[in-house]
Amino acid sequence: MTDPIAEAFEAQRERLRAVAYRVLGSHADADDVVQEAWLRLSRQDAAAIDNLGGWLTTVVGRLSLDVLRARQSRPQAPGDDRLPEGVVALDSPEDDVALADSVGLALLVVLDALGPGERLAFVLHDLFAVPFEEIGQILGKSTAAAKMLASRARRKVRESERPSAGREQREVVRAFLAAARDGDFAGLLRVLDPDVRLTSETPDGVVVVLGATKVASGARLSGGLAATGRDVLVAGRPGVVSLDEDGTVVALLAFTVVDGRITELTVVTDPAKLSAARPE
Repeated sequence: MTDPIAEAFEAQRERLRAVAYRVLGSHADADDVVQEAWLRLSRQDAAAIDNLGGWLTTVVGRLSLDVLRARQSRPQAPGDDRLPEGVVALDSPEDDVALADSVGLALLVVLDALGPGERLAFVLHDLFAVPFEEIGQILGKSTAAAKMLASRARRKVRESERPSAGREQREVVRAFLAAARDGDFAGLLRVLDPDVRLTSETPDGVVVVLGATKVASGARLSGGLAATGRDVLVAGRPGVVSLDEDGTVVALLAFTVVDGRITELTVVTDPAKLSAARPE
């Protein structure tokens, strides 16, 4: 016999997951939050819930807020927040359509600079049209305070540097890869931001290199790695994946491009971390 409550929840699951992911920026955390929301619903008298969608949104919002606050109290180690969570293969130029979605995903990078309350208010109202009265209840604040948080977040988002559009990002990455393959030091400097940050996730730990000159020098030496790769999206960022003959991921590169230059570059060669980074 079909459980009507389970059916009603499943009808809401994708929306709830989208809310949690946009708030948290992590598919794993979003799935955990949605699962916890289901467990809480299963312990409730569903007949007493007038608006199931609103009730579930409130629960997911509060759980997501708890996760954001917990992150603030337990800062991540350098490089942990740059690990690839999902990899999507791009097989043709037409796949630049998929890259257009990376602009929306790149908003998550900007949202990281917001406080938990600001982030929740902005995402719920501006991306999912949740009324400020409900947002205030989730935050334990007044409707006016919720509006103020969203307004402040909106201003910060507008003022933040936004990554370039998808096609432009990919062109910059391809220029970097070509220069690395050819050992073109000047070409590398043209596409690297002067303050570029390179984070290497290796089996021996995390190595961080700062500055275009040092990053360009290392890129020339590892040009072969970049040259044999396959275009991918890495959690919304343009990237390259290198596979061995068996199809196992042996290296992953992910780029952040702002105003036509690479500002961040992540290189993952740690097998333990690459095991979860399979092309889809």
